[in-house]
Order: sequence, then C-alpha cells, then structure tokens
Amino acid sequence: MHWFTQRLSFLPNTFLLAWGSQRRFLAILLGALSALSLPPFGISPVLLITFPCFVWILDGALEADARRNGVRFRTGFVLGWLFGFGYFLAGLWWIGAAFLVEADRFAWLLPFAVLAMPAGLALFTALGVALAAMFWTDQFRRILLLAACLTLADWVRGHVLTGFPWNAFGYGVSDSLVLAQSASLVGIYGLTFLVVAICSAPALLADAKPVGQKVRAVSLAAVAFVAVSAFGIYRVATADVEYTSLDIRIVQPSIDQKDKWRPELRDEIFQTYLDMTEAPLGGNARVGQQRLVVWPESALPFLLTQEPGALFRIGQTLGADTELVTGAVRLEAGASGPEYFNSVYVVGSDGTVKGVYDKVRLVPFGEYVPFKALLENIGFTNLAGPIEGFEAGYHQRVLSTTNDFSFLPLICYEAIFPGVVSATPDEPSFLLNVTNDAWFGRTPGPFQHFAQARMRAIETGLPLVRAANTGISAVVDGYGAVVEELTVFERGVVDAGLPGQLGTTIYEVSGDVPILIISITLVGFAIFAKYNRHSRYD
Repeated sequence: MHWFTQRLSFLPNTFLLAWGSQRRFLAILLGALSALSLPPFGISPVLLITFPCFVWILDGALEADARRNGVRFRTGFVLGWLFGFGYFLAGLWWIGAAFLVEADRFAWLLPFAVLAMPAGLALFTALGVALAAMFWTDQFRRILLLAACLTLADWVRGHVLTGFPWNAFGYGVSDSLVLAQSASLVGIYGLTFLVVAICSAPALLADAKPVGQKVRAVSLAAVAFVAVSAFGIYRVATADVEYTSLDIRIVQPSIDQKDKWRPELRDEIFQTYLDMTEAPLGGNARVGQQRLVVWPESALPFLLTQEPGALFRIGQTLGADTELVTGAVRLEAGASGPEYFNSVYVVGSDGTVKGVYDKVRLVPFGEYVPFKALLENIGFTNLAGPIEGFEAGYHQRVLSTTNDFSFLPLICYEAIFPGVVSATPDEPSFLLNVTNDAWFGRTPGPFQHFAQARMRAIETGLPLVRAANTGISAVVDGYGAVVEELTVFERGVVDAGLPGQLGTTIYEVSGDVPILIISITLVGFAIFAKYNRHSRYD
C-alpha cells in the first residue's frame, strides 16, 4: 500500500516541486496540451490532466503563506502567461498560413504574427491567473476561484479592443454535442467556468486533507459533470426539429485564395458560381420549394453593383421562387475618396438588390490596419486582397427575404461573438454566416471557426446556414446538429431544408450577466476570506 501511495503521489509532486525553468517549461507544455481539446482534435479528456497539473504548479509556486500580494500577483501573472502562451500558440499557429498566400510580400512577417498573437492573448490569461494567485489558499475553494478568474479573463478578452473571444476555454467541449448543450443555458463563458472548475477538481485529491473531505469535494465536481451530461443527453435525445417551407442551397466552389483576385479568372469564377447554382438538386432538396441560394464571403471578384450585366445573369440563373444571398465588396463614394465595405447582398429572382448589410466587426490586419501610417513605414499592409482596407458598417441588423424569412448576417469572424442576436432589435428566423477560410488551407483554423459558429446556434436555438469558400459549409439546426455539410476543400453544393427555430433559450434572455455575477461573487468571497481570519469559508 505504501508503494502504491508513493507511485500515486509521483505525478502531483512533479508539478508541486518543480521550480525555475522547469516550472516555466511545464506551464507552457500544459497550455499547449490543453489545445488538443479544440477542433479538429476534440480530445476533451486531456483537460482532466492539464488543469489539475496547472493547479499543482500554482500550489507549489504560491504556497498558502503570507507573502506580499505583489509577489503573488507577479508569480501568478508569469505562470498564467506561460500557460496561455502555450495554449494559444498550439491553438492558433495556423494563422501563419495566411502570410504564405502571398509569400513574396508577407512571409517575412510570419514568425512575428505566429508569436505575437498568442503572446498578446496570453496577457488576459495571465491577468486571470494573477488575480486568483493573490487570494490562493490550500482550501478547496481555490478551484472555483481559478474558474471564476479565467471566466472573467475570457469575457474581457472577448470585449477589449473590439474583442477576440477565439478559443475560449469553453470550446474545449465543442466537439461533444452533448456537453455543448449547456451553452443554451450559460453561453460560452459559462462553459468556460464549468470546464475549468470540473476539470481542475481532480487536483484536490493530492491535498493534505482527510480522505473524506477530498472525496466529497471531487464528488461535487463529478455531480456537476453528470448534471451537464444529463442535460445534454436529454436535450439531444428529445430534439424535435420541424422544417420550414424554405430550402437552402449553399455553393462551395473551393477556389484557391491565390486565384480568387486574379483579373484573368474573374469571368471563370463568376461562371463557376452560376453553374453550381443551376446544378441538379440533391441532398434533402424538395422540388418546387421556395429556395435561398447562398454564396460565401466576397464571392465575386468584382463590384457587383457596378456590373449590371452580372445582376441580370444572376436573375436569369435563379429563376422563380429563388433568391440569392452573397458576400461581395461594396463601393461607396466618401468625403475623402472611395470607401469599401465587406458586405452581404440579397438579390431577388429578377436580379435586383433587395437588401445590403455591411460588416461591423472588421478583422485587424486582415481588413483594416490599426496604426496604419506607422505600420506602413515598416512595409506592413493588410491581407484583404486588392482592396486597401475596409470601412466598418454601423450596426448589426437583420435582413429579410421576400418570402417572410429573416436572417442575421454574420460575415467571417462575426460568428465567434456570443450575444449577437440579443444585440439586434428584431428576432431572425436563422443565422447566416458567410466566410472565406481559404486563407488558412487545411489547418485547424476552418474547423475551429465552424465549431464556434455552431455554438451560436446552440446559444440561441436558431438554425445556422454557413457558406465557406473552401469549407466548412453546412446547415445546422438549433441544437448544433449538422443537417448537411461539405468539408474543407470539397467542391460542391449543400441542399437541405431550413430547420425551424427552437424558441428563445435561457442564455438568449439572460446573456452573460449570471455567469459574470457568479464569477465576481466568488472573487469577492475569496477577498473576504483572505482578510477575515475567522471566515467560515476557510
């Protein structure tokens, strides 16, 4: 028995007793391994190893003693940054693929981009861990404190400087349709709290506490996991999806990014879209049904409204009872010259434009360049193609079709932001995400992007229609289940009926307020417990 106990304590002791460069290396390694939980790998159980090990690193580095808050903050900040850097580097290395599309112009920036973004995003994780470190103890409540602080860090990251909530820790369970269902209750930030709290709990088994206390504490986490799983199993098993009278056709032409803006290929590319739009029906298509054809982001290699012949040919191709939604670049005359917008057009069966939406959330360095004058001096320009930067639209809004359906357009990475529907005055019939993930090739990027768009469907109970130039294109119901899809670099069309709405979800009503209140309250309890020696929370 003594031999078994010694062997069992080997793992926690490796992290508890680590110091110096070994401790720093292990923090980076644990963050990188945590990224295996993200698509396309989806190995969620890895978090049951990485988070407890990270808790042990913090236990060993902080030790529940009386050191000054500044020292504890600095220690937590460094270890949190290293963990976050490993996580974001392993989860976002694929952004470097965009710099190889035009390698002669941008390849020299690749190492800076691949390292700079994870380094910047890790600052938020660092602040979250540093906050937890200031009130760290050897008590069981430190697990909830870490979950609360990392939840707040993810939320802040999703809002500061226009926000970038990509790969929040809650997406570690996004490949599990069952576990992801809780997003309909608490959203992605609530999932972050649950994932961190539940997966960190096994660390308590190494505490110097009576066995009964440790078992009870870990059992609470197990009960939480069972509750999350039971809710997901019940929701998926009792799923009742009714289909609307609208059919969807998504065109995925799989055009290489290097060819997309070549002038000599513009007519060929346009004809490809027309031919695929006219292709025989397949999949779950219903003959004689009203139909909405969807082309991806910036599908056309020209300005649609300045090509009346193009609109005429689109109208001829669509036919009766069919409309088109397409991404396209829009030009408008501004006070200081031409202004370009990344837009979505609704085109009727007669070839006339029925509605337009301009993208609100632009991708930094992809669609506009922050501090442009300064960065251009060192040779940096945007990656958007022949356009020298886009202007942002005024607000997100719902567009309608002539057959009484409405949709919320989400262009490219607008789909990664939770709470998008509640920010609009009108309730849409479905979400529509058009994107061009060709920049990132066959990397994890398109899979992560798709998983985050699916999460918006689960949060809102609204079906999702997604058109991506090189994939993943799909129709997804309000439970996040894929109805029909085309994978990466598969050329073809998706034909499917449009699933109906599930009704307003709890998350859509409450938003992030409950999880923010819970997280802030837990931090408040930790502060109170630290400064009240006789607190009953010790």
